[in-house]
Amino acid sequence: MKRGYHHGNLRQALVDAALVLIAEKGPTGFTLSEAAKAADVTPAAVYRHFAGRDDLIAEVARQGFEIFGALMEYAYDGGKPSALKAFEATGRAYLAFARKYPGHYMAMFESGLAPANHPDLAQVSARARAVLEQAAARLSEHLPQDRRPPASMFSAHIWAMSHGVVELFMRGNGAKSPFPPEDLLEAGIGIYLRGLGLIGADR
Repeated sequence: MKRGYHHGNLRQALVDAALVLIAEKGPTGFTLSEAAKAADVTPAAVYRHFAGRDDLIAEVARQGFEIFGALMEYAYDGGKPSALKAFEATGRAYLAFARKYPGHYMAMFESGLAPANHPDLAQVSARARAVLEQAAARLSEHLPQDRRPPASMFSAHIWAMSHGVVELFMRGNGAKSPFPPEDLLEAGIGIYLRGLGLIGADR
């Protein structure tokens, strides 16, 4: 017999069930009824907490961005020991997050959800982006204003590069690379930053 779940853990139990289903079937490969079954509750109990599957996936993504933002802040560490090393650390943190939290990662980046439709999700995703933009701004502050690329632009480029390494060379969606993902990303960041004149040719 399914449990009605009058206790306060139902919401998180559904999130945990969704994480397992997302890892198995992708963020759009299961129904809310399947999530209810996996959490061993009635479908009616689910609707007390989530309006539909997208609402549940948005909560999974929100929790993922909370973890991701905290990891990015920890990696950045206030720009220590140097602006460059801190910037590179945020790239490595992206790969580490994707490796350790695949269900969250897929909900965040592969579910097709628009953060603007989920205010809580938009807020935490903006926090994660802000860490990378801060790292980018710090890295470029030594350049004259007229030669300084917008931090939001080149932080977005690094984010895209990190995402590409994850998708192609960590999650098996592309050709197998003879180089570790971390080495690919670090080399790519170095080439990109040298091209912008943010670091010297000897770095």
